[in-house]
Amino acid sequence: QVQVVESGGGLVQAGGSLRLSCEASGLTFRSYVMGWFRQAPGKEREFVAAVSRNGGRTYYADSVKGRFTISRLNAQNTVTLQMNSLKPEDTAVYFCAADLRGNELVVTTPLEYDYWGQGTQVTVSS
Repeated sequence: QVQVVESGGGLVQAGGSLRLSCEASGLTFRSYVMGWFRQAPGKEREFVAAVSRNGGRTYYADSVKGRFTISRLNAQNTVTLQMNSLKPEDTAVYFCAADLRGNELVVTTPLEYDYWGQGTQVTVSS
């Protein structure tokens, strides 16, 4: 049984930082491209960041480049999203997802991902 569990969300002031973690179990973690997505109220789920199977390549949405950093530790089945210089527009539920096919040309597409966590709320106050 595959489980993907996010943690680390919360309330932070604009300009602050948060670190989200995601642990996946019940799968061969190193075989999956891992991604973070977010969804704000009334909006579609959008891509935030992704990391290749070995962690050597990373991908970011333009809106978070230079502020967010994705990384993974295959030995611990975890992927982390370090979020700095947070803005009110970063407020959303953040989801971790796992993609087995791993076509890195389409890492931004939610439909490519096989397993999803329940999400963790991030709220940035102005």
